[in-house]
Amino acid sequence: MNNPKTIAFAALILTVIVAVASSAYIVQETEQVIITQFGKPVGDPIIKPGIHFKIPVIQQANFFDKRFLEWDGDPNQVPTKDKRFIWVDTYARWRIKDPLLFFQRVRDERGAQSRLDDILDGETRNAIAKHNIVELVRSTNREPAMSEELTAGEIATELTKIRVGREKITRSIIEAAASRTLELGIELLDLRLKRINYVEEVQRKIFERMITERKRIADKFRSEGQGEASKILGDKERELKKIQSGAYRTAQEIIGKADAEATAIYAQAYNQSQESREFYGFLKTMETYQTTLSEKDWLILSTKGDFFKYLQKQSGK
Repeated sequence: MNNPKTIAFAALILTVIVAVASSAYIVQETEQVIITQFGKPVGDPIIKPGIHFKIPVIQQANFFDKRFLEWDGDPNQVPTKDKRFIWVDTYARWRIKDPLLFFQRVRDERGAQSRLDDILDGETRNAIAKHNIVELVRSTNREPAMSEELTAGEIATELTKIRVGREKITRSIIEAAASRTLELGIELLDLRLKRINYVEEVQRKIFERMITERKRIADKFRSEGQGEASKILGDKERELKKIQSGAYRTAQEIIGKADAEATAIYAQAYNQSQESREFYGFLKTMETYQTTLSEKDWLILSTKGDFFKYLQKQSGK
């Protein structure tokens, strides 16, 4: 039979254990805690890591992150000062600086994200509306790098000088939003413009203009290339004519020299003796027969002419 005192003592011990377990909580290195009693914060924020205690049941520990947190905004369509409609996508980094004020104003990270949407999107829209799009795209006035071929093919246009730039605009957004986020116990660490792009209608027109410009440059390069090709072909034809005329002149000079030498030889042979002249005449006549007559030719001539004198029968020889 169980002793009632033993049972009561065991129940008391179990109650104490449960009470101690429910009153103890552990704070990690990356956490900070606000203790609330009946929904209202009590005491100072607990930022020291380790084991801490609270009144069980009555009090509740609310944990918050001490690390840098991320805010990723939704892309918004925003008009610039020069009336250009663009899509702007931003992101930021923040942390809970005052956990008590944070708990009182936004309660948790979900509420903080909602309030940051309003603050950061609004300040970004205000800053963009005060500047031209060139200020949002560029941060410095450095000279653009251009290839020699492109510079030679078209006249390089000077880029518009900027006075503020993208970096200073983001700094101004942070400065304007930081004072408002501090009222929520939030420290805004950084904000960046992740992406800037034209709306679809403007983007299509810009692409068409870019294509037209590229075609113009391509046509210019093509015409310059055709002109250079025509020049090369003309130089080739001129050089070819020059070589051919030089070769023809050399050939004619060689032929002339050969004919002169042949004539000299013939003259020398003709002047040597009567027999040599007769033999020379015989050879030239035979060559004439070969070049002027064929099997199909008919000639009616007197045999007393000099043309057939070597064909006549020599009598008395």
